Amino acid sequence: MIARASDYASVFLRLALAASFLSAVSDRFGLWGPPGAPGVAWGTFTVFEAYTGRLNWFLPASIIPALAWIATGLEISLALGLIVGVATRWVALASGVLLLLFALAMTGATGIKGPLDYSVFSASAGAFLLATLPRYAWSIDDLRTRTPKPEVKSW
Repeated sequence: MIARASDYASVFLRLALAASFLSAVSDRFGLWGPPGAPGVAWGTFTVFEAYTGRLNWFLPASIIPALAWIATGLEISLALGLIVGVATRWVALASGVLLLLFALAMTGATGIKGPLDYSVFSASAGAFLLATLPRYAWSIDDLRTRTPKPEVKSW
C-alpha cells in the first residue's frame, strides 16, 4: 500500500514540476495572454528578459538575453524529462538546483516574500526529494530497469 502511494506521489510530483516549468515558458511567449492581463507575469519574452535582468542585477547586462534563453531551454528540457521519466534522478536534481537558483535570485533582488508566495523553495525541495526516490513509476526509467518476470511453465 505504501509503495503504491509513493508511486502515485512521485508521478504527481513529476507532472506538477513539469507543468510549472511549461506554464512559465508559456507565459513568457504570451500563451497565457499579453503583458498586464490577469494572471500573466510577463506576456512577452522581452518582458521576461527585463525580469531576468532584474533578478540577476549583479551580472553584466550583455549576458542577460542569453541567460533568459538558457533558463527557458532548461525549463523546457527538464519538463520533458520529468514528463517521460528519462534520467529522472538527474533531471529532478537539475530541476531542484535550477529552482533553488531562481529562489535565491528572487530573494536577493526582491526579498523573501516573492519566492515564498510562489512556492519556489517548496518546488525546489520537492524536486530534491524526487531525486532521492528509489524508483519512478510510469516512466521510461522504470520500463528500462524493470526485470522480466520469470516464465512459469505449466505441465
